[in-house]
Amino acid sequence: MYSTLRPAGPARPSAAEANEAIRHLVETRVDDEWPSEAYEFLLEEWAAASRTDVAEVAAAQ
Repeated sequence: MYSTLRPAGPARPSAAEANEAIRHLVETRVDDEWPSEAYEFLLEEWAAASRTDVAEVAAAQ
């Protein structure tokens, strides 16, 4: 019998979800203060998701 493995950590967001989070962060910032740490984190998440999307498309062809 097969058993399904559970992910070790939380799933990464899709590129679209990460992009939406970046937009929300930029649109809701306070006092014109740039949230650099949060932006960098979300940008890294977006980049990782984008690489995964590209790899999946390439593998399907």
